[in-house]
Amino acid sequence: MNQEETFMRRAFELARLQHGRTGKNPSVGCVLVDRDGNSIAEAATGDGGVLHAEELALSKLPIARSQGATAFVTLEPCHLRSHGGLSCSERLQRAGVEKVVVATRDRHPQGRGGIDYLRAAGITVETGLLEEFGLSLYADFFAQTATES
Repeated sequence: MNQEETFMRRAFELARLQHGRTGKNPSVGCVLVDRDGNSIAEAATGDGGVLHAEELALSKLPIARSQGATAFVTLEPCHLRSHGGLSCSERLQRAGVEKVVVATRDRHPQGRGGIDYLRAAGITVETGLLEEFGLSLYADFFAQTATES
């Protein structure tokens, strides 16, 4: 197993710990890694789903520590927030993250588009790492999303 898989597996562990505790929102895991390959912050979606994993992980660091980091995220960082605050894709961009590795693309209208935003901001984005875990973990959320559309 390579180092990227190790970080993504940890992100899924975090997401599973919160599964069922995030209301209508999916439980997402995020691991931030510095340029030297050290995990520097991690989080999962908060209880009730209001605080997102990326936002919680970034809040654990001074902004200078996130410069040049890589974020491993189990689900595509959101493009829009229902409460009108900064989206996770905006937060990652403002924090100076250089690369985002996403396991699973989001199918929810407010979530999808985060990858496009990040790429337009010049951030390297890779998708599909351990995607099969994400498709399994988010199957119910995706089914709910399909009925809401």
